[in-house]
Amino acid sequence: MKYRMLGRTGFEVGEIGYGAWGIGGIQWLGGTDSESLTALRRAIELGLNFIDTALAYGDGHSEQLVGKVVREAGHRIYVATKVPPKNQLWPARPGIGIEKVFPHDYILRSAERSLRNLGLETIDLLQLHVWNPEWIARDDWRRALEELKGSGKVRTVGISINDHQPDSALEIIATGLIDTVQVIYNIFDQSPERNLFPLAIARNIGVIARVPLDEGGLTGKIDEHTRFAPGDFREGYFQGDRKRQVKEHVDSLLRDLGVDAAGLPEIALRFCLSHPAVSTVIPGMRSLRNAEANCAVSDKGALPEETLAALRRHAWERNFYD
Repeated sequence: MKYRMLGRTGFEVGEIGYGAWGIGGIQWLGGTDSESLTALRRAIELGLNFIDTALAYGDGHSEQLVGKVVREAGHRIYVATKVPPKNQLWPARPGIGIEKVFPHDYILRSAERSLRNLGLETIDLLQLHVWNPEWIARDDWRRALEELKGSGKVRTVGISINDHQPDSALEIIATGLIDTVQVIYNIFDQSPERNLFPLAIARNIGVIARVPLDEGGLTGKIDEHTRFAPGDFREGYFQGDRKRQVKEHVDSLLRDLGVDAAGLPEIALRFCLSHPAVSTVIPGMRSLRNAEANCAVSDKGALPEETLAALRRHAWERNFYD
């Protein structure tokens, strides 16, 4: 595992981090706590030292599993978690005031709940789980995050940017009040490269790249015949003719690169790590096989320039979360 600085936090984190949404046990089906814990422990053995979870993932269940593994690890593991919007709306909606989403006292209470779930004394990185630039001048979020940092309960703070809206974070980065941003970045959604990444580099803001495999679309395993269990999040994400669309885009990409589908996940992760703004990328890893394969990607290095040039042609901006 290779390591990078997470912006100005002082945290040296593995290039491959662990996205812990999938182990929350509610919106993703097909897997057990035992399998998830085995995968997470193996990833840590392979050098992974950054885990991203959230209070909303299984109403704290993901945090509880993460905390169990971190406490038994015996060495430094950085843990990031998130404050869910009080109104339970993802993403943040325009025109809804921060008093409905992140009131001061609610942020403090959520952080306390996360600490109890994790069984830790301090949260390394606390993120607001949605963001609306309309809130920039409000005092609620600023005071709460400053108080948590001042008390030692939180070391650093950041935001998780709304789906496919990287420019919504430009103003808050410019304030100097946050340390990191988490953003969707993958072969299909390359939009953070335009404005967000240059500003993050200039301000030394850590970038956590999420959804690097497009919720499975960039694994090469999705086609018109793919079926998900009722209630699985991906059933809605790939609804209608979206699976067909994904298959067509992936097939075009593979033909352009001259590779087969088995090599696509590695290429997708290396694409993210090829940009200097990215501090770490956080794929989900609920199986031992995926944990080993994903962690091994860090040793492969950046993609060749000719490959990156080819991948630029496959940017596909759309929002399947709608």
